[in-house]
Amino acid sequence: MKKVLTIAGSDSSGGAGIQADIKTIAAHGLYAMSAITALTAQNTTGVYGIMDVAPAFVGQQLDCVFTDIFPDAVKIGMVSRGDIIAVIGDKLEQYGAGHIVVDPVMVSTSGHRLLSGEAGTALKERLLPMAAVITPNIPEAEVLCGFSIHDRADMERAAEKIGRAYPGAVLIKGGHRVNDATDLLYAGGAVRWFPGRRVDNPNTHGTGCTLSSAIACNLALGCSLEDSIQNAKDYLTGALAAMLDLGQGPGPLNHMFRMDPGKQPS
Repeated sequence: MKKVLTIAGSDSSGGAGIQADIKTIAAHGLYAMSAITALTAQNTTGVYGIMDVAPAFVGQQLDCVFTDIFPDAVKIGMVSRGDIIAVIGDKLEQYGAGHIVVDPVMVSTSGHRLLSGEAGTALKERLLPMAAVITPNIPEAEVLCGFSIHDRADMERAAEKIGRAYPGAVLIKGGHRVNDATDLLYAGGAVRWFPGRRVDNPNTHGTGCTLSSAIACNLALGCSLEDSIQNAKDYLTGALAAMLDLGQGPGPLNHMFRMDPGKQPS
């Protein structure tokens, strides 16, 4: 059985973060492991509290994982402090981790800045250079490239600039800021568009976590980067199309839709 490690924050309501990652990994038939960087008190209506985990304890979690059950891929999500980022970078380097997918949780899709300047700098200098692929949304891509993105031509310019700054690939998620569900991959100097089907579902909490985790799963299974992205997008579309409706705000996806044949989306 292939193993995937997620390094991210905990979502007490189960829709995003560690919980979404573990559900995604399990839905792919793989073994999930985790190193938790922060605890959050949140639900579908908002985030009401965050408690960061001590950097040394994050490192201890990673030591326990890598020295016992070595992961075939690693997904990194929410890391809000530079000292935690430094520990993660040191441990991944120490153990020679591969197939690293970084979801740079810097800015929300609504434009709210989630990282301090110090942590953002640490992320760019320490973790992004280690990634096989990074998966920014449009606001995050704007931070990384330094200019506004309004259309597909801007996405291409941004992807090229970001892609040339780091050894790995960059997947810019189009989303509703630019298009319906079409993402752009820049890898090895080449550009490829991944069209997506828009699902009319307001319950999209955790889509970014889910996509990056699904990419990590496919990389762990030995798929190419391009196939990993396409398979992950197909999985995400299915999880949205299952139309789970929980909570009073934007709710979570149905990560386990494939396990219920009676509710497979058409």
